[in-house]
Amino acid sequence: MQANPYITEDLQALADAARRFAQQRVAPGFLERDRSRELDRALLREMGSLGLILPELPEAFGGLGLGCLAAGVIHEEIARADLSFSYLNLLASLNGQILARYGEPGVVQPWLERLLAGEAICAIALTEPRGGSDAARLGLRVERDGDTYVINGEKTSISAADQADICVVFGRTGTPESGAHGVTALLVPMDAPGITTSRFDCHGQRAIGRGSIFFENVRVPVSHRLGDENRGFVQVMQGFDFSRSLIGLQCLAVARAALDETWSYITERQAFGQPLAAFQGVTHPLAAYDTEVEGARLLCLQGLWLKDRGLPHSAEAGMAKWWGPKLAYDVIHQCLLSHGHGGYDRGPMEQRLRDVLGFQIGDGTAQIMKTIIARTRAGRRFVPV
Repeated sequence: MQANPYITEDLQALADAARRFAQQRVAPGFLERDRSRELDRALLREMGSLGLILPELPEAFGGLGLGCLAAGVIHEEIARADLSFSYLNLLASLNGQILARYGEPGVVQPWLERLLAGEAICAIALTEPRGGSDAARLGLRVERDGDTYVINGEKTSISAADQADICVVFGRTGTPESGAHGVTALLVPMDAPGITTSRFDCHGQRAIGRGSIFFENVRVPVSHRLGDENRGFVQVMQGFDFSRSLIGLQCLAVARAALDETWSYITERQAFGQPLAAFQGVTHPLAAYDTEVEGARLLCLQGLWLKDRGLPHSAEAGMAKWWGPKLAYDVIHQCLLSHGHGGYDRGPMEQRLRDVLGFQIGDGTAQIMKTIIARTRAGRRFVPV
């Protein structure tokens, strides 16, 4: 990691520790986890024991209170070794802040402790078969029955659907016409009666996996509500600005790993009696992408820096989310081509290409991110959709 104005000496030391763990423990299983489509729970617990999960969680909840930039530098290092495994850091950070901010302390505290220790995985269930980006049109039904909520419906394309221990579920408690103002968020244990899951055969991020969650008369106590009734979408979705900057960093870290390997490769590979690095047709595309990766990374770090200071950062987060994954895919594609048939063969480069592609789809498409940016610049009344 190169020095820049956002990374203090303490953050650099944290990044160095995360890199050692990632290189020594995460990287060796990178390809095998993709083949087996299984996460390593023991490795997750080891990461938790080192304080590399949820470092931004306030000390009042058992965390280190190191801030969002701390989460960012850790995400980068784990993602360099394995993007799918770093998804566990992302889920913990996104959901941890939701639980800490909106949950009933007696309900969420035990789960926060397990997330910190790497002993639990928390999914987030927003997308449904009828739509993903237009999340305000959610159809999964949540009905109040005394001191419990009863959930019926389906969520789909949910990361870690069949591996999560708990899930933040968004469902409709208001009328269909109420839109985003009729949605409630709940913390649902995945072993609750009435829950079943399926798993898709996805192109990438196969270790974390995606699938559907089916709810049939699933009951959870009212105490498991996150935020106010009918305001869960409006309140809780604010936390996605944080995760969008993290996603940008994760994808760019994978691109950086691909670039570093490719720069090394072209100095060793010979063609026409010279190393490939002697040909501008090889080096100029890499130089251009190297420049863009550095610039995009600074943008992501700026978004986290702004969040740590309580300053507006929605535009920066939107930029990080659409630019980071797309740029990373383009970079890795070029690196794969630079490696020739060796890059195309099953291995780290082609797996990286498959893994980063998913982030152009999930967690908000590029079109949605650009709409968010436009709204912050022109105002919502001028960009209604």
